[in-house]
Amino acid sequence: MKKVLSLLVVLMMVMAVLAGCSGGGSSAPEGSEGTGTADEGKVYELKMSTQLADTHPMVEGFRQLAARLSERTDGKLVMEVFPSAQLGSDEDVIEQAIQGVNVAVLTDGGRMANYVEEIGIIGAPYFADSYDEVLKVTQTDIFKEWEQELAQDHNIRVLSFNWYDGARHFLTNKPVTKPEDLNGVRIRTPGAPVWSESIKAMGATPVSMPWTEVYTAVQQKAIDGAEGQHTASYTAHLYEVIKYIDKTAHFHLINGIIVGEKWFQTLPEEYQQILLEETKAVAAENARYIQQVEADFEEKMVEAGMEVVEVDLEAFKAAAEKAYDVLGLTELRDQIYAEIGKK
Repeated sequence: MKKVLSLLVVLMMVMAVLAGCSGGGSSAPEGSEGTGTADEGKVYELKMSTQLADTHPMVEGFRQLAARLSERTDGKLVMEVFPSAQLGSDEDVIEQAIQGVNVAVLTDGGRMANYVEEIGIIGAPYFADSYDEVLKVTQTDIFKEWEQELAQDHNIRVLSFNWYDGARHFLTNKPVTKPEDLNGVRIRTPGAPVWSESIKAMGATPVSMPWTEVYTAVQQKAIDGAEGQHTASYTAHLYEVIKYIDKTAHFHLINGIIVGEKWFQTLPEEYQQILLEETKAVAAENARYIQQVEADFEEKMVEAGMEVVEVDLEAFKAAAEKAYDVLGLTELRDQIYAEIGKK
């Protein structure tokens, strides 16, 4: 009997050693430590937050992402999408993510500049002429350093920064063709310095407020207009309260999805890798789709009564230079342009 017990003890010790040596079959992303292999019985949940309306084509992309994550993890990594700011403002959700809550949020360079100031340049006026150009910027060594700083110093993990939502234009109730036409015009903008200074440089008075409040604010004359991309303007029904689309194309809006580094590190390594891969892949597909539907959304807004105003683009570009001076971004812009080969 003693021999049998001794044999059992030895077998248990061997199994424990083998289990301790096993670290999972896949490697974690650079800079992550993960929790090894997935526990068969555990389900990891993630709440995806955005201010965008439920009908926005990017929200459909989030749902596609959720489906792929579930498929690749056999239902063990579950993402639920919460559009129309159901979980609160972006700033509030970002703070929750930093604290370790299982939330993700669609964000932009302007908001991330509150943590790593230089990243705000991707939201500066006329910084890029197209999605492909700003996408090149997110693939530079400079941008990767910013992502590492966000993770290491601020507990913000960038899952991907290649979600595109089109060119942003001014939306007003009087036609605007040159910067001087925006003098005294109160324009809604997100609450980040790079956005506010950019709008100010181009002639308008920036007013910070959530996107979901724009419709009512215009109705109540708390603001005179906004600036936005067609996908957001149309799905927010702004054609009901705003008359003109002033085609400035001052920003090419590229977005990122972020989660808290603390939550990210609770995931098994294989799930970390799946989350990073699929977020980038779905974003790339969704960006091309949005490029295709931009013109369709503009046509629908025109049919609903809006008018398109062609502007003096060179005048707006010249005015926008002041934002780079005020924000101290001119030298950084030159450095980035040199890396992506833009003159």
